[in-house]
Amino acid sequence: MTASPMRPDSPAAAEVAASPNHGERRDGRRPDMLILHYTGMPSAEGALDWLCNPVSGVSVHYFVHEGGRVAQLVPEARRAWHAGAGSWGGDHDINSCSIGIEIANPGHDGGLPPYPEAQIAGVIALARDIVARWSIPQERILGHSDVAPGRKQDPGERFPWADLHRAGLGLWVGPAPMQDGPSLSRGDQGAEVEAAQGLFARYGYGVPQSGIFDEATEAVVAAFQRHFRPARVDGVADASTMATLRGLIASRSAVGFA
Repeated sequence: MTASPMRPDSPAAAEVAASPNHGERRDGRRPDMLILHYTGMPSAEGALDWLCNPVSGVSVHYFVHEGGRVAQLVPEARRAWHAGAGSWGGDHDINSCSIGIEIANPGHDGGLPPYPEAQIAGVIALARDIVARWSIPQERILGHSDVAPGRKQDPGERFPWADLHRAGLGLWVGPAPMQDGPSLSRGDQGAEVEAAQGLFARYGYGVPQSGIFDEATEAVVAAFQRHFRPARVDGVADASTMATLRGLIASRSAVGFA
């Protein structure tokens, strides 16, 4: 008997471009996280072909073209191969607990051009539907760089997270202004570093609380800045970065998350 053709799970998806690259979600996990990516390839068509190629070993649930058209590649119930090694809030198999959206954009290697308004409108419509149907917490709407700091930079500092927040998607506070003051950077050690690492870990980032500001800590700080304080992404835990982080933690607590 031939298998029935795949149908989109979301009404926001206009078409199907089925990828063979998926498997069972492990340990009976249901998706409670939404991960946004950019393709990082010169053309949308090339990226879509790659995500549907069995040789690539990668895939994603949804693909959003520059004009906002959405294609579904993998059924939401399945484990798409989009996030790779990473962690968030104690979860280490991000693929098993997430739904992934790939957004056509050449990325940093291609100059990180702005995301077109129509494309962001497509992302918002799709994400709203997914989040509502799966009851995904706002704090678990994240970028690939959040769950894989140091390894990934997408969707990048030009992604309009504030626009998504205004549409009811994801946590956001206005970034604290740049200001003079104490900062922590690579090579620093001590109780202040350990306290800063503890705050990033409390928010969800996978960072060792060693008291040593090492390469891994710098990568986490840069990932945080890329998402929440994009004016300067340098991996330095300056006063603006830490004030923004504290504001997010307070905002999350105010809506019922520890």
